Amino acid sequence: MKSGRMQLPLAPSPGTPAGRLVSYSLPSPGITPAGFLQHALGHERFYWQDARQPITYAGFGVAAELFAWGENRFSDIHRQAAALFAGAVRQGPAPAGPRLIGGFAFRDDFTPDNTWTEFHPAHFILPHFQLVQSGGDCWLTINAILPADEDPAGTLPQLAAALQARHDWLRQQLPPAPAGMPPPAGIHYPLSLADWTAKINDATGQMAGGPLQKVVLSRVCELRYPGRVDVDQALAYLDDHYPGCYRFLFEPRPGHAFFGASPELLAQVRGDQVATMALAGSIGRGATPAEDTRLAAELLAGDKEQREHQMVVAAIRRRLAP
Repeated sequence: MKSGRMQLPLAPSPGTPAGRLVSYSLPSPGITPAGFLQHALGHERFYWQDARQPITYAGFGVAAELFAWGENRFSDIHRQAAALFAGAVRQGPAPAGPRLIGGFAFRDDFTPDNTWTEFHPAHFILPHFQLVQSGGDCWLTINAILPADEDPAGTLPQLAAALQARHDWLRQQLPPAPAGMPPPAGIHYPLSLADWTAKINDATGQMAGGPLQKVVLSRVCELRYPGRVDVDQALAYLDDHYPGCYRFLFEPRPGHAFFGASPELLAQVRGDQVATMALAGSIGRGATPAEDTRLAAELLAGDKEQREHQMVVAAIRRRLAP
């Protein structure tokens, strides 16, 4: 079996891709996404937890990698994905099938800086190994790219054996004990407080006497740690404290991880239906769950936040209107 990793070109030529995707799955009760990811430390790693549905995806390693740039990045990724999945051979239930994990930059002229050098404006990865939890079921899947002239039927037994060996190894391992993360050694804001204040004053002035209705400002905050940042512990914290959010990890190169928890759904596309959910307004966290509940009620009832949110709703409706 000559399987491996494939990087698809920016605009693949029509026809048969350079290889064929083969995917094999088996039931894997008892394997948790956290343990799966912890034992993949040092590899490319990926995680997605849908807050509204009982489904979790985790993966590591790279079977295929898709890139695109510029204003056509969405359609370019679509073409690359279609070429990747065309003629794919899959053995396993639909929820356990091969899935691309990645994302797009908001701007088509995005140029990665030192922070984002490993993240392309459009960047998706098909994990070599992936774990799917859906409801009460759990599936482990192996994805591989075979040369176009190789018979998948002769390769499936080898993939099945490799997957079974990985499954057995994971079942025998105990999750590594959390090492604990020390507090940051320093906090740094590249944009000075004076410049930040000036931007706020400029924005509020333009909203008061100009055409702007709403401005969203942000600035970078850098946390500096004496050692390696424990991404697994950070994900566990997000899972525990933000169960109603979408939690994610995209680590395209070991040690270069983008992770977080977001309450918003930018877009969910199923067939000819598009769903989106945005939020506006912000407030500080409370010291206790009861205080959080009180602050959340104030946020929902606040006139300022309601006006901000209606601006977002109106903007979405304008963009989606035929």
